[in-house]
Amino acid sequence: MQYDVHIIGGGLAGSEAAWQLARRGLRVRLSEMRGAGDMTPAHQTAQLAELVCSNSFRSDDDVSNAVGLLHHEMRQLDSLVMAAAAKARVPAGSALAVDREVFSAEVEAALAALANLTIVRERIDVLPQAGLTIVATGPLTAEALAQSIGAATGADSLAFFDAIAPIVYRDSINMDVAWMASRWDKGAEASLAMGGDGRDYINCPMTREQYLAFREGLLAGDKTEFKQWEANTPYFDGCMPIEVMAERGEETLRFGPMKPVGLDNPHWATPEHPNGRWPYAVVQLRQDNKLGTLWNMVGFQTKLKHAEQVRLFRTIPGLENAEFARLGGLHRNTFLNSPTLLDRQLRLKSAPHVRFAGQITGCEGYVESSAVGLLAGLMTACELTGRSWENPPRTTALGALLAHITGDAEADSYQPMNVNFGLFPPLHEVKKKQRKAAYTDRAKEDLAQWKAVNPALVSNG
Repeated sequence: MQYDVHIIGGGLAGSEAAWQLARRGLRVRLSEMRGAGDMTPAHQTAQLAELVCSNSFRSDDDVSNAVGLLHHEMRQLDSLVMAAAAKARVPAGSALAVDREVFSAEVEAALAALANLTIVRERIDVLPQAGLTIVATGPLTAEALAQSIGAATGADSLAFFDAIAPIVYRDSINMDVAWMASRWDKGAEASLAMGGDGRDYINCPMTREQYLAFREGLLAGDKTEFKQWEANTPYFDGCMPIEVMAERGEETLRFGPMKPVGLDNPHWATPEHPNGRWPYAVVQLRQDNKLGTLWNMVGFQTKLKHAEQVRLFRTIPGLENAEFARLGGLHRNTFLNSPTLLDRQLRLKSAPHVRFAGQITGCEGYVESSAVGLLAGLMTACELTGRSWENPPRTTALGALLAHITGDAEADSYQPMNVNFGLFPPLHEVKKKQRKAAYTDRAKEDLAQWKAVNPALVSNG
């Protein structure tokens, strides 16, 4: 089939871009190297839109959380990723978490059903010299294509490490020690609405002595050695390996992934404290699949060697006999210095027939990657049909994220960024406690107006 646009990369961003284009009647070729004999260090399957790190799309609260607002905006624009996530959702309090296999299968089935979309299992080694192209190869772009991109940009890509959290089999967790609860019972109403019981996390308690011993084990544990090409690559704070957090101070973990507040341990109940007492530290696990058989260790990204992970994590109360469906890992992410290299429509300034989308642009997170893919698809659709394109207002989550990538950020210090209200035009006149709601109200109103005056946003599907 002849095609109007070539998308390279079948991850979240590439899949979302392909959906937006094909739903508008445009012919799309989607190239994905997994399934053609190639694999990345982090992927385990050839499925499109495979989730390689957490199974969480983070908070689904669209009133007080910027990523929840981004969920809302993507749903308003017919996002395939958000639709698939709804079908694959598993209980996780106020967060949007999914069954990984169900999610990927939903994305792939939806794309395969589009007659004007061709999915080709092939590795692309050279950046196309002509024809509209979207590069969405993510942070693990194959070496040959990365070199071709480097030649076209005339600049070295930046890089950082992204670590993967372990997954535990539910029936190997000792519930005589651990217990089910959400912090402060937050998200209980949303959990109940989707079949949960309002207690969506498994919590493993630690005394002070146990916590300090565990931290010492992290510091002393046998860790993966860096390869020469990985030397001096910084970590992204949003996905910091747990042992690196441990190095930052005795209390760092207790103010991070092992925070105990809002979690009363019923196993420690006494007449004086019938609801239990707060442990000194807590390890939380979140449901990873719809069956509830797999649970991931929240915030426990790690570069510990596998044998060391098994030994050390089984010292956590409740995980004494833990069996692991997947152990943690570490991979390097690369991304462009987008504020310098890309224009306001994600086009490569030196080769404007090429757009970039997803994590390779320097956004961080599943939702952000998908959102940039959505925008790249809409921009390309307008270009192909001769319609004008206007970027979403910077007061919206989509607009704020896009502005950060394409010019608002300092090019000399550009780093991966999750969407957050700090990227939005400020509302200093609003009281601090009311500011998040004000950002959200403004964003929803401005997005609705933007949609109303941009008929090109309406899908033909």
